[in-house]
Amino acid sequence: QVQLAESGGGSVQAGGSLRLSCSASDPTSSNRCMGWFRQGPGKEREGVASICPGYSPYYVSTVKDRFTVSQDSAKASLDLQMDRLSVEDSGIYYCAARSGKVHRDAGPLSLRTYDVWGQGTQVTVSS
Repeated sequence: QVQLAESGGGSVQAGGSLRLSCSASDPTSSNRCMGWFRQGPGKEREGVASICPGYSPYYVSTVKDRFTVSQDSAKASLDLQMDRLSVEDSGIYYCAARSGKVHRDAGPLSLRTYDVWGQGTQVTVSS
């Protein structure tokens, strides 16, 4: 089964940047939508960005124009470039792979449609 592992988290001052990476161990993940999610203290897990084969990346409104999601040519890694970070961006960031089925009635960051998750990496933004 596909395994995902995040890296690149850390501490940064507000206004700074971080680049997160998610490595995929199973090539079958190349046929899946991939997403980034985050969870701050006392908050529910929320979608951040996603990318699907043949489609432009999708971003939640709060990170548009600041975050950029990308994959390498072999689709062995999923990256999230985060610029102009704010304190509100702090949390545990997870990468995830969407299930292989067709999701006709779900949005691109619907939690229930993702079935493989990494362990998470901590992002802390200080003012």
